[in-house]
Amino acid sequence: MKRWLERLSPGLVGLAFLAAWEALVRAREIPPYVLPGPLLVLQALRDDGPSLLRSLGFTLTITLQALALATVSGVALAVALTWSRWIERSLFPYAVALQVTPIVSIAPLIIIWVNDPARALLVCAWLVAFFPIVSNTAMGLRSADRNLVDLFALYGASRAQALWRLRLPSALPHFLAGLRISGGLALIGAVVAEFVAGTGGAETGLAFRLLEAGYRLQIPKMFAALLLLSLTGIAIYAGLQALSTWLLRNWHESAVDV
Repeated sequence: MKRWLERLSPGLVGLAFLAAWEALVRAREIPPYVLPGPLLVLQALRDDGPSLLRSLGFTLTITLQALALATVSGVALAVALTWSRWIERSLFPYAVALQVTPIVSIAPLIIIWVNDPARALLVCAWLVAFFPIVSNTAMGLRSADRNLVDLFALYGASRAQALWRLRLPSALPHFLAGLRISGGLALIGAVVAEFVAGTGGAETGLAFRLLEAGYRLQIPKMFAALLLLSLTGIAIYAGLQALSTWLLRNWHESAVDV
């Protein structure tokens, strides 16, 4: 019984919040263009669902492409950073500089420089999602058990063999942690870039629908778009969490169900 209550508690809290929200809107007679109630948001989601889902498909495509690109390039750079101290000292400061630079400040330049809007959005989302994978994977590669590293060296293993058979498996939990972070950041980067493109008149994804609804004071539609974005972010995180658990469940303590 206790386990069922733990599983149902997030849904019960959410239902209580939505009921209180609807009651507040009705009791205070708040206009829909200020704060729509949950029922009005669901109605907007039903009425504008096809257009919102098409826009969501575009945003999700950019997000997943950026995450895949960040994964490949981030792991490659992390391996290079741990392979050579010279490469680390030469390149890592630039990776940090990209991370600390607000994407909203450079997104207009990227959209100007890259003629194709989809590719420009992909670059922006990739820049946001790139650093967590680099830093977490590099930390994981360096955190391999020193006794095992010495054992590999004692048996004459090459650096490539030690990397493939020891350091990469040891870095897997750190990489997956960075991947979960980057999944949400890729979505944020795509949406921020779409906002910039939308203000310039380029119709892109769900962020453009948010801008459009705001300009037309279609606040229920705006909330419906926000709901879709939130659910998408939750789904991405849940999927990556499930992948992490599946890969680590048989050998790593972080995946043990306590």
